[in-house]
Amino acid sequence: MTSKSRTAPPAPHGPVPSARQLRWHDMEFYGFLHFTVNTFTDREWGEGDESPSVFNPTALDTRQWARVAKDAGMKGLILTAKHHDGFCLWPSRHTEHSVKNAPWKNGRGDVVKELSEACREHGLRLGVYLSPWDRNHADYGTPRYIDYYEKQLEEVLTRYGDLFMVWFDGANGGSGYYGGARETRRIDNKTYYGFPRLWERVRRLQPDAVMFSDAGPDVRWVGNEHGHAPETSWAKIKPEGIYVGEADTKRLGQGEADGTVWRPAEVDVSIRKGWFWHANERPKSLDELLDIYFASVGRGACLNLNLPPDQRGLIPDEDVARLTELRRALDRTFGKDVARNKRVTASSVQGDGHPFAPGNITDGNKKTYWAADDAVRQAELVVDLGRPAQFACLRIEEHIPLGQRIEAFAVDARTGGGAWQQVAAATTIGPRRILRLPAAVTADQVRLRITAAQACPAVATLELYDGGAQS
Repeated sequence: MTSKSRTAPPAPHGPVPSARQLRWHDMEFYGFLHFTVNTFTDREWGEGDESPSVFNPTALDTRQWARVAKDAGMKGLILTAKHHDGFCLWPSRHTEHSVKNAPWKNGRGDVVKELSEACREHGLRLGVYLSPWDRNHADYGTPRYIDYYEKQLEEVLTRYGDLFMVWFDGANGGSGYYGGARETRRIDNKTYYGFPRLWERVRRLQPDAVMFSDAGPDVRWVGNEHGHAPETSWAKIKPEGIYVGEADTKRLGQGEADGTVWRPAEVDVSIRKGWFWHANERPKSLDELLDIYFASVGRGACLNLNLPPDQRGLIPDEDVARLTELRRALDRTFGKDVARNKRVTASSVQGDGHPFAPGNITDGNKKTYWAADDAVRQAELVVDLGRPAQFACLRIEEHIPLGQRIEAFAVDARTGGGAWQQVAAATTIGPRRILRLPAAVTADQVRLRITAAQACPAVATLELYDGGAQS
């Protein structure tokens, strides 16, 4: 009989993800919906003096939003329930500045409710963004506003079912209407909102939701809005010196190899130049969106792609067409995994090799994994494809319930004549690393070399795809 010590998994290394974070990692790709009075005033940031009467979409259809997102491969949608202008897309009991005083549906509409129902119908998860900064409210900058914000937050967290994310923005304080004062108000973003207390409320009311901000506490901003994570991306970071709206963007992007908390990055970017719809803007090209996908999802982050509805209340036709092109391109790229169920050998295996066998990386089950012996920091795995096969894109995942461990790796292909050729190399892997090769490669064996690791490597997946050839 094998002893327990020989079959025990490797010890976790550093911080590890929570159950809610693991569910978020698995989503990979979801959407943002920026839609409010700004859509009708052609602005990005409203001053807060906009009349609710301007909010009057002619054909608002949240089921179209959900259908478009689902068809694009997204797993969820996050709605800007309140942006900096303070206008609420639900009939809040605590302000008149909301849809209840808009001509849309004669003041009886609730965009958040309609979207929550549409997401359930289409199998999507719902998230909300409730801006802490409010350029409409007369009490902003005083303790009375915090009481107001907490009441609004509780409304949104308790009325619309389970949420997968609560999104907090870092834009805090400045000029605004503020109930007619029309002045500039500054706040101490480190203390004013009392974020630890807000986070505790979210935990209590939505225990399965992750929270996003510069400071997390579950998911961090990647540090830019261009659509990319750095080449080296750690899911862990040191929380000291990071506040909502105030942080070193390089630290946020890369994370830290010696990070003490698991706080992975989200890449947020709009399909258009602006976050809100503007008639003079067009969606990004297919090539741009593909580059964004591989520089975000492909570097271990989740991609939050903004889809701004137009003045009809619909995602524009040209944006829908571009998303359809993106889905087709990704389906082609990841059409066939030529490594699936192929035989694998390894230079080292944890314990007696069961249940951490090398073949776990090609079995299609992300919950199984290969692990090297505890003392190993460099290792090799060889996948025997059986006969020459072409691939042009590869995907590798660590078994992140044990933490992020790998610092650098390379991939070699055995091509004609039995010679090995390095075809890819990179640094971190973490939740996933997806690499496009400059050209398709034909090989009968592929070798993954872990060249540096903080602890014995543990790899869940190596997939080799035949459809991502670059012309």
